Amino acid sequence: MKTHTLPSTQISLDDSWDVIVLGGGPAGCASAAAAGIEGARTLLIEATSSLGGMGTSALVPAWTPFSDKQKIIYRGLAEKVFEECKAGMPHVKKGDLDWVPIDPERLKRIYDKLVTDAGVRVLFNTHLAKVETKDGTVEVITVVNKSGLTAYKAKAFIDCTGDADLSAWAGAEFHQGNEKGERLMPATHCFVLTNVDEYAYLNGPNLHGANPQSPIHAIVASGKYPEIPDVHLCSNVIGPGTVGFNAGHIWKVDNTKPETVSTALIEGRKMADAFQRALAEYYPKAFGNAFLVQTGSLLGIRETRRIVGDYILTLKDYLDRRSFEDEICRNSYFIDVHWAKEEIANDLDSIHKWEKTTFHYKPGESHGIPYRCLTPKGLKNVLVAGRSISCEQLVQGSVRVMPVCLAMGHAAGTAAAMAAKKDADVHKVNVPELRQKLLKAGAYLPDPSEAKPALAEPAMA
Repeated sequence: MKTHTLPSTQISLDDSWDVIVLGGGPAGCASAAAAGIEGARTLLIEATSSLGGMGTSALVPAWTPFSDKQKIIYRGLAEKVFEECKAGMPHVKKGDLDWVPIDPERLKRIYDKLVTDAGVRVLFNTHLAKVETKDGTVEVITVVNKSGLTAYKAKAFIDCTGDADLSAWAGAEFHQGNEKGERLMPATHCFVLTNVDEYAYLNGPNLHGANPQSPIHAIVASGKYPEIPDVHLCSNVIGPGTVGFNAGHIWKVDNTKPETVSTALIEGRKMADAFQRALAEYYPKAFGNAFLVQTGSLLGIRETRRIVGDYILTLKDYLDRRSFEDEICRNSYFIDVHWAKEEIANDLDSIHKWEKTTFHYKPGESHGIPYRCLTPKGLKNVLVAGRSISCEQLVQGSVRVMPVCLAMGHAAGTAAAMAAKKDADVHKVNVPELRQKLLKAGAYLPDPSEAKPALAEPAMA
């Protein structure tokens, strides 16, 4: 029998890349594809075995709105992904733009095609292990996978880890939680039930916790299912007789601390089982024969680190519907801060009061996200896209969702490729040229000079 020995443990260096993207969620996929389209030799490194992040591995069952209630505003690569996802779901109308359900397996293949068609190389099941910087420049990153440790060098890097791992490890300043570094939004462990009576589900009471007729209120009040902590319950038909759930909260989870995530995953699987049993008891017409087919392989994380960039997007910017000369996309999602629900628990009147005072825009309104929110202070060749951009905590409750992450990623990838062709300084990217490239690719970027006057007060829902 032939015997084998592993090669030397000496770390090899691969320096053949223009742009390296860390993290293959929506922001990372769009970043990598955009960089590849610009001609950059691009490597996308993903810790799991598939692309898509929250919409695939975490089983988030629906897109947040793609429109400002008048028109689609997340365009370019974001619109391409969205439309291709809808095209394979016969129960979704072609013109639907808001709260459209997600087929996670189809979405995985869409992201695979998006990046590979752009010439991007993907490396799955690979984790960031070390970052080496010199004078604010990331020179080398070391990753770990089944091949052991490998070092990679690139002209520009894009941090789409969601937790700003690359930036933080490189020495960038960041915020996390409130002014005291506390009170992160809770996580949710999404799951899928199949063998649901779809007719009964669609023609029965809306399951959402804001509906007083939802069975979730009786379930929580009964005390029979202590694993279900609150009435948070969102659901969508994602396939024939198959319903995806974004339900329940798991508190005291910090995605930068694996021990808290590990505990939460165990708790989340128990919660999903409890939801299946509870719905079978309290809503038997729809869920009497339902089967818990899957829980997310990723936990639904809403918030961790936020980098300190050249500009910090503020709540006032959001309320003023502010436009910026260097904006790279628009956003109209409401400020969705789940930790605000901790105090109101399961009181329906309080839930309604909270929802009515949550900041919402009127139809046609949006705000800009400036390029400077993607550029970490003190790091020359690193961009950040996704939920860890430079912003205040309340604003992060709006810019953290998938459509705007796709739009930010499109901009970051294009900018990184532009920087890689010069001195790799992302702070010196020609933003008017970047905006023209994005517009040519279909992005929605109104002329800032034509923006509506700033408003002093928010529009309430």
